[in-house]
Amino acid sequence: MLSREQGPSLLGLARLGPRGVLPPGGEELYRHVARLVELGPEREFLVVPCGHAVTTEFLARTTGATGAGVDPDAELVERAVERAKEAGLASRLHYEAAPLEDLPYQDAVFDVAIGEIGLAAAGDVQAAVRELVRVTRPLGSVVLIQLVWTGNVTPERREAVAEHLGLRPLVLVEWKQLLREAGVVDLHVEDWADAAGPRSGGGRGLADLLSLRHLGATVWHAARRWGWRGVREALARDRQVRALLTRERALGLSLIKGTRWQEPPATTSP
Repeated sequence: MLSREQGPSLLGLARLGPRGVLPPGGEELYRHVARLVELGPEREFLVVPCGHAVTTEFLARTTGATGAGVDPDAELVERAVERAKEAGLASRLHYEAAPLEDLPYQDAVFDVAIGEIGLAAAGDVQAAVRELVRVTRPLGSVVLIQLVWTGNVTPERREAVAEHLGLRPLVLVEWKQLLREAGVVDLHVEDWADAAGPRSGGGRGLADLLSLRHLGATVWHAARRWGWRGVREALARDRQVRALLTRERALGLSLIKGTRWQEPPATTSP
């Protein structure tokens, strides 16, 4: 799970990174998401986990929508609150520290709910997806931006990659099944692994997550949390995992968008 006790994974390092860096896909992906879900004034969105809230601020600024974010790391939530104040968006962006599997909202609150890559670090991913759907209004949009397994990787190597990343990717059909079981219909899928837009050759995507170009700005904070030995160990195994992800094409980045149905999914008897 995402916590201060988590080891120095790639996700953990990225979450300590520069405040102005959007997640993989960058502005192109999130502008595209805003268009897909028709974000605009008078609409409310949720981002989970929000980190220090680069995504929420970007969406609020570019669409005029009101937003919220949830993250299990209270320190990152504090940063997000300060960021909103500094940006003059405190009246339109609100943040809560809470488990991904137990969001602090009533049912059917948001027009749009977005589950970012860190959702796969939840202790119970199925529960986290179910919560994301629960707080979405009927006929509202649910969006997952997630790493997906795309290559034939042994269980041992998957475990090594998951440990290094700090989350557990699923295959695309598993993400889709979790959404359907939670009551999401009309699924639409796009591949954003290599490009700024779907298959557009823009040169962004997973490379953003794998890049260590911003590590110098985060290594001190990482050492404070996990110690210098932990950071050195994380860097030592980075090359092997990077080769698996980039040359062997073991992982992709998918955008999965659907609509929350009007009624909750029917339960089946054992």
